[in-house]
Amino acid sequence: MIKILPILLVLCSLNSFAQSYAEQIAKHRENYKQDFIKESYSPLKEKDLKNLNFYDADSTYKIEAKVEILKNEKIFKMPTYDGTSKEFSRYARVAFNLNGKDYQLTLYKSIALANNPLYKDLLFLPFTDETNNKETYGGGRYIDLKMSDIKNETIEIDFNKAYNPYCAYSGGYRCPVPPEENDLQIQILAGEKLYTGEKKH
Repeated sequence: MIKILPILLVLCSLNSFAQSYAEQIAKHRENYKQDFIKESYSPLKEKDLKNLNFYDADSTYKIEAKVEILKNEKIFKMPTYDGTSKEFSRYARVAFNLNGKDYQLTLYKSIALANNPLYKDLLFLPFTDETNNKETYGGGRYIDLKMSDIKNETIEIDFNKAYNPYCAYSGGYRCPVPPEENDLQIQILAGEKLYTGEKKH
């Protein structure tokens, strides 16, 4: 009995962590849905929210990545799905291990938002993966991060918080196309899935 007790305590602790993490992601997603209702330029109304779909929360996809800040990067034009472009600069390269394999992604900084005091800390992580056009939006997904999230040359990236660009729901938006360097040769079975409602025009 004495030997079994510590094992039971560990199992209970792990179960508690899993529940609290799932609750944390559920709260994040509820806030995400409410933002559609609050924002005047949102492509979705309250009645559309039932058509938003997500993978179950999975802490496997919450990873610690090593950060390399990039220096002297030039501003470039990132294409958008409406045929225009937006100005960004490469801010950092992140390296991480997922399911036993090593991957890299690039974090970007929006030039337009960098001049806005509310968003100057914001980092943009667009990516594509092998779920696109199958279980997730074909145009890739996004994750929002902050420069202040970088601590001791590491940053937490939670793919459970990956979301669809507005272009997944409606035409008429300038959604950046994830650069080729951010194409992951793996299925990211986390975050937002395909929208099942009718796409607006």
